Amino acid sequence: MNPVPVPSDLVYFTERGSGPPLLLIHGLMITGEMFEPVIEHLAARHRVIVPDLRGHGRSRGLAPPYTAAQLASDLSRLLDHLGIDSTAVLGYSQGGAIAQQLVLDHPRRCDHLVLACTYAFNMATFRERIEGHLVPFLVLALGMRRFAKLVASQGLKQLAKERADWVVGLMANQDDKLMVSAWREAMAFDSRRRLAQIRCPTLVVAASNDDAVPFHHAKMLHDGITGSRLVMIDGAGHALIWTHPDEFVRVTSEFLGG
Repeated sequence: MNPVPVPSDLVYFTERGSGPPLLLIHGLMITGEMFEPVIEHLAARHRVIVPDLRGHGRSRGLAPPYTAAQLASDLSRLLDHLGIDSTAVLGYSQGGAIAQQLVLDHPRRCDHLVLACTYAFNMATFRERIEGHLVPFLVLALGMRRFAKLVASQGLKQLAKERADWVVGLMANQDDKLMVSAWREAMAFDSRRRLAQIRCPTLVVAASNDDAVPFHHAKMLHDGITGSRLVMIDGAGHALIWTHPDEFVRVTSEFLGG
């Protein structure tokens, strides 16, 4: 029997495990492979779906725009293709912005929402605005590999060298011009006025030492999403999924009912 053909405009994805579906949405300038340290644990109880967002990894052939609305629409089409009406959704870093957009634009698609190390608006402070405007110039001047090494030297100090090199490799394989476009769209994302529209059970996961997405972002999400639960992972930074994978899986699984 021939396999069901995959539409040419569908994002690349992998699946693992069985059970209630769980959609994992990766961060900016990386791919779904970022979830490798936790995928087996999550797949023990869930049908885990891991896409590469438009413009990233093996979905880089899909044309712009890379707006949150477009990326959320891509994920909704993926769920249609898989025959999934509703799923738990976990978004990490910028993936959390796309997760918010998905539940706002397609509320019936999401039955549980996990927002990890993410934001409603990532240009909220003077420092963030400076960084937001500076990063595209650094990417184009340095290229993705040297930019990735810079990110690792500043933000991944807690990681062992082998793991840090792995993350650098995932970032270095991205297309610099596509990543600049994706970055600019990410910085334009702003869900602050719509947070109250998110009605599904929501877990906000923050890291106590997250310099990339500081705690005020988690508090903004928690305060804006009625009934949400906020969990702080002490001693972790933005890379908590790689430095504290067991704790990340524990808080996520407890919330999802595992």
